[in-house]
Amino acid sequence: MKLTFTSDEGYPAAGAFGLIVLSTDLTLEQEVTPMLHAAGHVPYHARIPFEPNVTPVTLARMADDIPRTAELLSPDIPYRAIGYGCTSAATVIGSDRVADLVQTHHKDVPVTEPISALIATCRKLGAHKVGFLTPYRADVSAAMQERLGQAGLHVTSFASFEEEEDNKVAKITEKSVLDGMIHVGSGDCDVVISACTNLRSFGVIAQAEAALDKPVISSNSALLWHLLRLGGSAFSDGPGRIFQY
Repeated sequence: MKLTFTSDEGYPAAGAFGLIVLSTDLTLEQEVTPMLHAAGHVPYHARIPFEPNVTPVTLARMADDIPRTAELLSPDIPYRAIGYGCTSAATVIGSDRVADLVQTHHKDVPVTEPISALIATCRKLGAHKVGFLTPYRADVSAAMQERLGQAGLHVTSFASFEEEEDNKVAKITEKSVLDGMIHVGSGDCDVVISACTNLRSFGVIAQAEAALDKPVISSNSALLWHLLRLGGSAFSDGPGRIFQY
């Protein structure tokens, strides 16, 4: 028996945001998705293949898969903005190229990624001196420090967990991240950056800010903030002081 049905507009597509998430990432969706829902928006995700080890070579290879993955985000949805969720790959591939690759299938949709978002948040905060925490091996961290320097940000304190395997990064405890934030933030800096979308942070950003009395931003908090601002949302209940701007 064929049943009749009625139709409506479905989920509110006018408030939609797209996310491209690494196949190895266990953190980005868990932190960002609930916040997008809390802001009254609808997130749509697509997973991009990535090898377990984070190296300049494996990061650069992702460029080939960005257009194919972006195509998996439904073309029938008017996205407010799309985020590519990898800080280190956006550094290696280049922010402009990432945007171009995503816009192959989503022309005129604003695109961001964590390195651009981190720079944008620092500019909004008026910060110049950075306490910088990463989970990466030395050459990946060095490339990111160089990119921050090109944007006029001076890394005054740096530390890393030096873990190359992305699945292990996702299992670094928030207590370890909090301790790392306080370590790099205790010196002469205006802001603390915790880089990597797979590094958990949302549960400890407020604690770190209270301990240091300075702004603390992570790849995921910066990406969320930048996505919302590019999409015209003034959501202010995200983790950290940046959401008051």
